[in-house]
Amino acid sequence: MSAVIEIEGLRKTFHSVRKGRRVAVDGFDLVVEAGQIHGFLGPNGSGKTTTLRALLGLVRADGGRMTVLGEPSPELLPRVAGQVGAIVESPQFFGNFSGHRTLRLLARAGGVPVSRVDEALELVGLRDRGDERVKAYSLGMKQRLAVASALLKDPRLLILDEPANGLDPAGIREMRDLMRSLAASGVTVLVSSHILGEIQLICDHVTIISRGRRVAAGRVDEVLAGYDRHEFRVRVAEPERAVELLQAAELTAMVDSGALVVGGVTDSTVISQVLGEQGLWVGELTPLRPDLESVFLELTGAGEHPSVPRQVDQAGPPSGAEGEPIDLDVRGVDA
Repeated sequence: MSAVIEIEGLRKTFHSVRKGRRVAVDGFDLVVEAGQIHGFLGPNGSGKTTTLRALLGLVRADGGRMTVLGEPSPELLPRVAGQVGAIVESPQFFGNFSGHRTLRLLARAGGVPVSRVDEALELVGLRDRGDERVKAYSLGMKQRLAVASALLKDPRLLILDEPANGLDPAGIREMRDLMRSLAASGVTVLVSSHILGEIQLICDHVTIISRGRRVAAGRVDEVLAGYDRHEFRVRVAEPERAVELLQAAELTAMVDSGALVVGGVTDSTVISQVLGEQGLWVGELTPLRPDLESVFLELTGAGEHPSVPRQVDQAGPPSGAEGEPIDLDVRGVDA
């Protein structure tokens, strides 16, 4: 697979009179391969949105190299801009325009056939609501409209910043299905979201950023495997006695909410054998596997970075150089 996005050593610092100097991104690396649904995660203020804005030429990076679809970004981004659809932060629309008119305006501004408007509305489930004014849309409907605007170009690369914002559970599932169908058709998707359970369900690769630095990257299953403590939840009739027996067998064990948590075990039959030999029969033996939320909180929830973060690195330095931001100007377009 070829890399669709490559970022190496990205740096960005903001300066203001009130807040002074703030390092938003500090030597950040990211690689997204063709065909992936790639999750981009980080707490508020971690540098996610700044990274996406720098990649798209909306803010000027202080250092580092970036490429999009093989072209150095942002200086040669116009060469491939027609193949990239993106929503970053919360897009704003004219409230008195209908959803259909909004997309028609954007299509004409971007040189996209107007016939694509109905297709995009259909993809996000707004075909029957396209003639309503945007100001009457719910937050979730506005988010669907934003995704539709990103799909107008029928892009090879789709960048979505919090696409599930405001969606109800059914809408979240529909968005998940949409991303899967797009990936199946060959579209590469980079998605940022705070709904970590959704990211774990839909993404095959993930990159986690904290305080402007990458703290984990790789296949989702491999990142999670790096934090597997080989623990099991065990229920028996005499938990206190079971702890003594397991500790005597040089296993770690403790009582937690009436059950045992036994750690450091790669073969669960050892637990059953140790307890069964002493007449304690196991009523439950459940592996405690790490999920993306627990790993995310371990990597980013504390104040400090892990001294040696356990990474599954993606190789391949990008080429290109930093450049001037791109001014997007749409004027004189008849909607």
